[in-house]
Amino acid sequence: MAREISLMIVGAGDRGRLYAELAARDPRVRIVAVADPDELRRTTLAERHAVPSTRRYSDWREVIEQPRIADAAVIATLDRLHHEPALALAEQGYHLLLEKPMAVTPDLCRSIVEAARSARVTLAVCHVLRYTPYTRMLRRLVDSGVIGQIVSVQHLEPVGWWHQAHSFVRGNWRRTDESTFMLMAKSVHDIDWLNYLVGRPPRRVSSFGGLHHFRPEQRPSGAGERCIDCAIEPDCPYSATRIYLGCLGNPAAERWPLQPVTSARTQEGVLEALRTGPYGRCVYRCDNDVVDHQVVNLEYDGGATASFTMTAFTDFAFRQTKIFGTHGCLEGDGRELEVLNFRTGKRERHLIEASSEHDPHAGGDTGLVRAFIEALVSGRPEDHLTSPEESLASHLVTWAAEEARLTSTVVHLS
Repeated sequence: MAREISLMIVGAGDRGRLYAELAARDPRVRIVAVADPDELRRTTLAERHAVPSTRRYSDWREVIEQPRIADAAVIATLDRLHHEPALALAEQGYHLLLEKPMAVTPDLCRSIVEAARSARVTLAVCHVLRYTPYTRMLRRLVDSGVIGQIVSVQHLEPVGWWHQAHSFVRGNWRRTDESTFMLMAKSVHDIDWLNYLVGRPPRRVSSFGGLHHFRPEQRPSGAGERCIDCAIEPDCPYSATRIYLGCLGNPAAERWPLQPVTSARTQEGVLEALRTGPYGRCVYRCDNDVVDHQVVNLEYDGGATASFTMTAFTDFAFRQTKIFGTHGCLEGDGRELEVLNFRTGKRERHLIEASSEHDPHAGGDTGLVRAFIEALVSGRPEDHLTSPEESLASHLVTWAAEEARLTSTVVHLS
């Protein structure tokens, strides 16, 4: 492959824009095409990266009607729209950077892996937690043997009260039938990360959780249909008025979470979007059905265990993890790691390099895109990226965990 990488963006929403921006920082990369049905999103990304008008498509299917126009494609469409372009573009020879989840059924995920292998193209799934500076340091410490063998792990994903309301009550990921279930939409990252950290295949999984709070019966007396005309809005922690007006003047917050709500950057524009759009609805009067809290228990080959908690009722923060080993224990929160060595009784702190405010996954988005580019330039994806089979395995464990929750059983994994 030539040293210069040409890249097409399929899906010009928040994730597609971010991956394009990060890739374009590398002088070896050119963004040469964009496909998105929304004219504003499509045009904004295309103009940002000087994509010619002849390479701006309202439908990715227009692309496969002609010879291959790029080395690789980023697929960042909505969850249920991943598999079709992934299959078609792989068959045409495009290397793929595929947003998670890969697809919304196990069989569709398997078909994508098979298509990539058959076409001999690189397939990287966006399990960005593996690519953070924090994870690299954590893995080095575990591999050094300082805490001995891992016996158990305690891992928390603090979704954040307003983030749950934004994405999973009012937003695109609120309904299982329109997107996917919460654990897959939000936490397949974490299941994948735990598998990577423990380094052994999981054998049994159980899970509990549900939709506790964002339901009609939890609605406070006097609550309105929309925040903008609600008498109790000033005292509601999920006030859309407070959340989105508070984004104005903050460039990072204007990119997300405000961008999906409205392109306006004025108080009047935001209020109009809340008056007419889905993000202004009362959180107790939406059509959401995904859970707002869930725990997953995993047992791995050799007997190590992990417990994972995903909950809406937290600050919006990075994951928090405790690892308990035979010779020591380790605690981390994305910003620093602290190791207690049982043999010496000493504690050692390791600070993590700060990531850009434009990379909400603590440097993972940047690390993933860099790894993808290096994989294509070198022609050795195995040196830089998680294999498609590893990503598929993490998806299958996530489906097993949801099966365990829904059936109140312990699921045995092959």
